[in-house]
Amino acid sequence: MSVRKSVQDVTDRITARSRDTRRDYLNRLDAAREAGVYRSALSCGNLAHGFAACSPSEKAALAGNKALNLGIVTSYNDMLSAHQPYQFYPDIIKAVAREIGATAQVAGGVPAMCDGVTQGQPGMDLSLFSRDVIAMATAISLSHNMFDAAVYLGICDKIVPGLLIGALTFGHLPAVFVPAGPMPSGLPNDEKSRIRQLYMEGKVGRAELLEAEAKSYHSAGTCTFYGTANSNQMLMEIMGLHLPGSSFVNPGTPLRDALTREATIRALSLTAQGNDYTPVGHVIDEKSIVNGLVGLHATGGSTNHTMHLIAIAAAAGLQITWDDMSDLSDATPLLARVYPNGVADVNHFHAAGGMGFLIQELLASGHLHEDVKTVWGNGLSGYTVEAKLIEDKLAFEASPKQSALPKVLTGVATPFQETGGLKLLTGNLGRSVIKVSAVKPEHRVIEAPARVFHGQEGLQAAFKAGELTGDMIAVVRFSGPRAVGMPELHKLTPALGVLQDRGFKVALLTDGRMSGASGKVPAAIHMTPEAVDGGAISKIRDGDMIRLDANEGTLTFLGDEREFFARTPATEDLRREHYGMGRELFAGFRSLVGVADRGASVFQ
Repeated sequence: MSVRKSVQDVTDRITARSRDTRRDYLNRLDAAREAGVYRSALSCGNLAHGFAACSPSEKAALAGNKALNLGIVTSYNDMLSAHQPYQFYPDIIKAVAREIGATAQVAGGVPAMCDGVTQGQPGMDLSLFSRDVIAMATAISLSHNMFDAAVYLGICDKIVPGLLIGALTFGHLPAVFVPAGPMPSGLPNDEKSRIRQLYMEGKVGRAELLEAEAKSYHSAGTCTFYGTANSNQMLMEIMGLHLPGSSFVNPGTPLRDALTREATIRALSLTAQGNDYTPVGHVIDEKSIVNGLVGLHATGGSTNHTMHLIAIAAAAGLQITWDDMSDLSDATPLLARVYPNGVADVNHFHAAGGMGFLIQELLASGHLHEDVKTVWGNGLSGYTVEAKLIEDKLAFEASPKQSALPKVLTGVATPFQETGGLKLLTGNLGRSVIKVSAVKPEHRVIEAPARVFHGQEGLQAAFKAGELTGDMIAVVRFSGPRAVGMPELHKLTPALGVLQDRGFKVALLTDGRMSGASGKVPAAIHMTPEAVDGGAISKIRDGDMIRLDANEGTLTFLGDEREFFARTPATEDLRREHYGMGRELFAGFRSLVGVADRGASVFQ
């Protein structure tokens, strides 16, 4: 089936808008390909440094300039559950490379921090900036010009976007992203959320809270809710950078290892020396970006990707906007209910039919571009399969025609809602985004007085003091990228959830971020311009009436606009937030970072 007009229209305007920047990018890609990877042309000293730690056979292969060499860029560390499984991946990859006459080297590592560990802590101020650090670390890893292709080992929030931005600067090299998978299901996420709210109300203690958290986050693998980490995995598959069916296979299983072996073979089959040259700069084009956006909307994915996808696209010479995202959301049905959009987790989503069923439905209904390049071959229809082990051999079988769990994953004919999970909000206060898929319809329109806080600590203190006793739109400002690095404010969710459960009309308005796991309380986030730039959010005062209408996509100050815009913007001395936990090292990032609707990147 041909793609729908609404999808094609957005694609066409991205193509037109990006004509010059995309042409320049592809010209650079072609020049890099023509220069090639000629290890024998390196000086003897260069090459000797490059293979000094290799075995004699590997040295001989690399010196001869004919054997393929695969670079491994890894986010492995053994503190974080999502990245701990990567410890043994390089050994698997190297063994497979040797079996087919190639070599593989760990080109470098990238930092991998966890937003779950740093929520509400000073370290969270480094989180968004870590994406661009990871991109730079990826570039450094590949800068030795020793590699014919690369595999990327990454999972979580900023890691995958950073790896992909870095990979696209080496767009002439094939790139395969290799996931590690989610941990098995533990304490249900809705029960964990309930315990958090009880703790905020003082009805349970720290011991009970820690027990619940530990039962939820209990083993190696990605957290099981549908936040940014698992949205990353969905995107890498629907954009053609994973092997089909590989995103949500649990770590430490024979199938997981088989997929890693096959990813190695596939990466080495895509190099310029073969007949199936597929550089990552050709895989990521306007059609694959649109496919990623459609997948994000269809699954109710993370709001963080309203920035990450803009930054990823820019690295490939493509210009996308929040308006593109909003128009695609209006044209995309919501097909998944995974926490916080429902009670199920990603393991249930995978068991219901997972990515293969989702892509199958969206392709058949014309919501996705079929005619794309992927690491699995030409055409996205190659991803309408399930990965399985049959007699200990990796196989790919056609996805089921019906979901095994219709309350978790449904078809286009019976969507959970007719539009996608994300919405653009515009009005006289600026531009922001909101995740609506987890917000009940009765909470999607809030008209209430503002209660203004300069940072999340003020709101938490007011809640604990019993000062929040009525309808309100909580305004948390000076939390933007230029102010303090745009931390996530997910730690506010339990308090706001308690107020909502008490019957108050409650919403959040902020120039900061919320976690990809943000849920039932409407939150207008990524407000642009931010407060430190004198945006309208800096002029709001306690008691101002504000209307948030997620149905119509509006966010409005209600009152005398002339008087409002004549106000002197509020200011805040943020120097205390710029030191400690390494934050002083990121002063340059705070001064260079772009606005949220341009990707909040230091590269633009």
